[in-house]
Amino acid sequence: MDRLADQALAAIDVIPEREVFGRVTKILGLLVEIAGFGTALSIGSIVHLRPGQGVDIPCEVVGFRDAHALLMPFGTLEGVGLGCKAVIQDHAPVITPDERWLGRVINALAQPIDGKGPLHQGGHPVPLKNKPPPPHSRQRMGKHLDLGVRAVNTFTATCRGQRMGIFSGSGVGKSVLLSMMARYTAADVSVIGLVGERGREVQEFLEDDLGPDGLARSVVIVATGDEPALMRRQAAYVTLAVAEYFRDQGKQVLCLIDSVTRFAMAQREIGLSTGEPPTTKGYPPTTFGELARLLERAGPGAPGMGGITGLFSVLVEGDDTNEPVSDAVRGIVDGHIVMERKIADRGRYPAINVLKSISRAMPAAVSEERNVLLRRAKQVITTYEDMEELIRLGAYRKGSDPKVDEALILYPRIEEFLNQHKDQSSTIDESFAMLAEVLEGGGKKK
Repeated sequence: MDRLADQALAAIDVIPEREVFGRVTKILGLLVEIAGFGTALSIGSIVHLRPGQGVDIPCEVVGFRDAHALLMPFGTLEGVGLGCKAVIQDHAPVITPDERWLGRVINALAQPIDGKGPLHQGGHPVPLKNKPPPPHSRQRMGKHLDLGVRAVNTFTATCRGQRMGIFSGSGVGKSVLLSMMARYTAADVSVIGLVGERGREVQEFLEDDLGPDGLARSVVIVATGDEPALMRRQAAYVTLAVAEYFRDQGKQVLCLIDSVTRFAMAQREIGLSTGEPPTTKGYPPTTFGELARLLERAGPGAPGMGGITGLFSVLVEGDDTNEPVSDAVRGIVDGHIVMERKIADRGRYPAINVLKSISRAMPAAVSEERNVLLRRAKQVITTYEDMEELIRLGAYRKGSDPKVDEALILYPRIEEFLNQHKDQSSTIDESFAMLAEVLEGGGKKK
């Protein structure tokens, strides 16, 4: 009897003191209107629709119209009708990450989807829409971070706490490049957000690209392309929230999101549903504000904290790097890695155009000796590509220009240096040593 009494008291303790709820008054597509909530709601509040016993459909408040709240669901609206009860959650949406989340795969609601049992909940709640540390209290970027990829370690050196965009069309290899960085990075923890990813490719990414070793020190957040817009958007928020938890533990975190474009598309879908005016390519104004708020959360932490190095892929529509989302992201991040289809078509992976890729941390990230090496390598590439048409047509005669003659010898070797299989890794020192050997004329065969 005593045990039953204790269980009853424990059950009573978790019952909220009061329950505020409204009723559904209109459903239009995925937009739900509710009334009768008084002053209990604000933008971003969570509301739970309960159409039947044991059925709970979480929704988020995305706007207000004529004294009605506008909701969008995190799932399907099956069973929801007029008059359905809408219970208002009385606390801000948070998650409670834990060290034991490493090696786990979760969804945008921070629920496990890997079949490994329930997640251990930590004791420090992290808001999903957290604010970055104040600018004046942030540390400066740290030392050169080893990402294991020769082209990135040399030509686009990335520092701890830096934010880089990876710009690529579909099918050019950005997901494989991200997985190589996650597997070979010298950071303490990797947090990977797959936003709007193809469901078929998730398991392939985990098993083939990331691998057991990479997964063991990673947390992977997945929202596939068939899920509602709120789930796709929230997957990005959860990714940053998990990264912030590990940052606050003093760790250096590598945060990867693939892709920021699908986050922007989800925000576009939400904004247009609530009646926002469309601007360039249909993106409403809030899209670009949300992009800035999301990406600014990465970066160095305050003194005593770790840092978040952010690598954010941008799916370039029509291979146009000047389309609205690409242009907005390029203005927010601290550098960009440009991947090109024509480089992938000739069989060189990762298909990075090192002349169009820029790291704002350089040249301070590497020594003057290495900067000289990089400038010479870029001059060789530029010289060859300027003369490429004449060389292909056979209109250039050897001996006409010493610089072109040098480029004819060194360019194929630089291409070989930039080519790297996904199962290979190179440290920073190894990468620069190989590049120096290439420019000295020796080359290095694989």
